[in-house]
Amino acid sequence: MKRLILSYLVLSLSFMYAQRIKDIAYITGEGSEQIIGYGLVVGLAGSGDTQRSTFTIQSVTSMLKRFGITVSQDNLITRNVAAVMVTATVNDYLKPGAKFDVTVSSMGDATSLQGGTLLMTPLSSIMGKVYGFAQGSISVGGFEVRTSSGSSVSQNHSLAGRVPMGGILNYPLEETSVPTQNIDVYLREPDLTTSNNVANAINAKFGNSVAIAKDGAEIQVKVPSNKQNNIVSFLADLESITVQKDEVAKVVLDERTGTVVAGNNVKILPASITHGNLNITIRSYPIISQPNSFSNGTTQVFNNLVPYVTQDSTNTVAIQGASTVQQVAAALNSLKVSPQDIISIFQALKKAGALIGELDII
Repeated sequence: MKRLILSYLVLSLSFMYAQRIKDIAYITGEGSEQIIGYGLVVGLAGSGDTQRSTFTIQSVTSMLKRFGITVSQDNLITRNVAAVMVTATVNDYLKPGAKFDVTVSSMGDATSLQGGTLLMTPLSSIMGKVYGFAQGSISVGGFEVRTSSGSSVSQNHSLAGRVPMGGILNYPLEETSVPTQNIDVYLREPDLTTSNNVANAINAKFGNSVAIAKDGAEIQVKVPSNKQNNIVSFLADLESITVQKDEVAKVVLDERTGTVVAGNNVKILPASITHGNLNITIRSYPIISQPNSFSNGTTQVFNNLVPYVTQDSTNTVAIQGASTVQQVAAALNSLKVSPQDIISIFQALKKAGALIGELDII
């Protein structure tokens, strides 16, 4: 069997770390605008678009006409130019003159954008209004080298890159004004428990009648009368409040890399699994603690779950302590089980009801 490495990561955020409201939610008035543009990248070392990309040839001739140069499309042959789409997401609070990053992506049959320079490109919204322009040297972070015989070597992706601070905002975005009496806080990942925790944290900070959770995503906040004259200060204090975020019990399996990511709330009930020549048994060993006489104590019962794994009756792995997804994954890793088999095993555990949590395969 081919040796495959199974790596697993334990996420235990919900009971260990509190998060700020600004990290898990956004407030009324906060927003962004996605803008897009079509442009040309020049200065490529023969890795640009070919004549098959007719829109590139048309764009070059149109650009040259602006400089008083007229050329025929039939006679124009260049591999140092590539047609690209330029995209960016701009915060509504940015003012004219502010700079922002833009992403440049090839449209034609270019082989690499490495070393290219983006020419001035207007950036507009979906409604067609131009808000700014982008220009500058492209940072690709990869390379691709081809030989005349057809061989090539590459690293990362060289047909998309970024122009750091290459965009300049020329016209203000349509900013939404922030109400001064009532505002709404929206969770980026809706959850009823987290929404209730946010409302309770806000009330603990500003008063019991300030916030109320309307549903799993929206918390309505009434701005105190003494804070309405300085709404920015109030919002800054609100954003900095730490909240306990509730996490969904989930197991994420990546079939390509064999990675198993399990949340803190995921548990596995006692079960027995047979997969090919692999046998897994998860047994329950209750531990009873009986207090001494006249100690006023109560009897405590701890259900100790211990999984055992065997293969060909010659290789046995025993995991001491409570049974979790992480321990089962480690046992499967020690036996060099393929990612496909791991996914099948966890799917069977979920189907049998032994896996408490959501199973997500990517």
